[in-house]
Amino acid sequence: MFDFDLIVIGAGPGGYEAALHAAKLGLKTAVVERREVGGTCLNRGCIPTKALLHASTVYEETKNGPALGVTADNLSYDLPAMFAYKQQVVEKLRSGIESLFKAAKVTLLRGTGTLTAPNTVTVAGENESVYTAQNILLATGSVPARPPIPGLDLPGVMTSDELLSGEGGDFSSLVIIGGGVIGMEFATFYNDLGVDVTVVEGLDRLLPNMDRELGQNLAMIMKKRGVQVFTGAMVKNLEAVEGGLQVNFETKGKLQSVTGEKVLCAIGRSPYTAGLFGEGVSVEMDRRRIKVNERFETSLPGVYAIGDVSSPVQLAHVATAQGIYAVDEIAGRANDMDLSLVPGCVYVRPEIAAVGLTEADAKAGEIPVKTAKALMSANGRTVILNGDRGFMKLVAHAETKKLLGAQLMCTNASDMISQLSEAIANGQTPADLLRAMRPHPTFEEALTAALEELDSKLS
Repeated sequence: MFDFDLIVIGAGPGGYEAALHAAKLGLKTAVVERREVGGTCLNRGCIPTKALLHASTVYEETKNGPALGVTADNLSYDLPAMFAYKQQVVEKLRSGIESLFKAAKVTLLRGTGTLTAPNTVTVAGENESVYTAQNILLATGSVPARPPIPGLDLPGVMTSDELLSGEGGDFSSLVIIGGGVIGMEFATFYNDLGVDVTVVEGLDRLLPNMDRELGQNLAMIMKKRGVQVFTGAMVKNLEAVEGGLQVNFETKGKLQSVTGEKVLCAIGRSPYTAGLFGEGVSVEMDRRRIKVNERFETSLPGVYAIGDVSSPVQLAHVATAQGIYAVDEIAGRANDMDLSLVPGCVYVRPEIAAVGLTEADAKAGEIPVKTAKALMSANGRTVILNGDRGFMKLVAHAETKKLLGAQLMCTNASDMISQLSEAIANGQTPADLLRAMRPHPTFEEALTAALEELDSKLS
């Protein structure tokens, strides 16, 4: 009756993982993609950013080698070569996804997918074709947001898309509008290379969606490295001046300005729905996002939406988890993943990772909690690496003793947060986690110290 059991529009982390999962469950599946497979995350986001950060970290650590007895003569960096390395990583992973599609017998349809009628998707590429499916999953992601700030359309103003494409070239100074995850990762990269970096954030701290102490610590570290940081700074306009662009903003009731050769707009991302719905076809919206129910189904029966196009939490792993959950719903299969428990990672130095409730969240929700913190300055592995200031903070329910949240700021934080996510999801207490021995010398030893302190407070 239908060409496919499932058509997925969008081959980003949510779309391609959902398609592969559907094929594994025996559903005849197709994926529509107008650009490269892998979506924003692989091609213009997570992966290329981290590849560049790896390159700049190698350069930064080599510069600091003499303190460890390691000297490199005539040290320099080659920005085009860094971007070439980034592209090699992207293309290797992109090729891997296409190979997985072939192995799983997922049909890849090249072109722009439009929902033109119930159970019907029109794909416009070199030719226009019409396909039908019992179920349709929308996973079109998001694009960089450009708020209506006067001058934000001037030459020299970039979003992360333009910057990662290499269009910005080499420059000596950069103003970043936005002190969230995207802004601070690029601030780290360009600061490593010796670029004069300024960050202008509208809210009262960096990383405003995370624990206050994380943003405050990061601001101190970045200032120590020579980055100018302005918080509580609302940008009024941009104007072209000799040598670059001037960003005018208001902070503490005073007008100030900073100038950079280039400006990066890193204020956030907007759901991408352009061309997604044909004439006479629409779904219920929640402002700019597609509205879905607990099954990720839209107001149109049999049409689902996941990831950045429908979720207020715009993270690749959220899109993946939602895509797999939606496919399980379509297949009538149980999925017990706790989708409300979302780990977040920031690949600055030291890394930041968090999951669950912060102490401020608990206070706002009138939840009785106890907290504990271990400083990384007392951690042997951190001292060996001459690491920056950092900590591990844990939050537990004062009565049930169950772990509710964790905030890490240390080397390899992104690789350690999952064990705490699992502990929270499974209702474990600090005492439960202390049953496991942690090796020495490791960063995880600080976790043992925090758990011991928290367990003592809960006793």
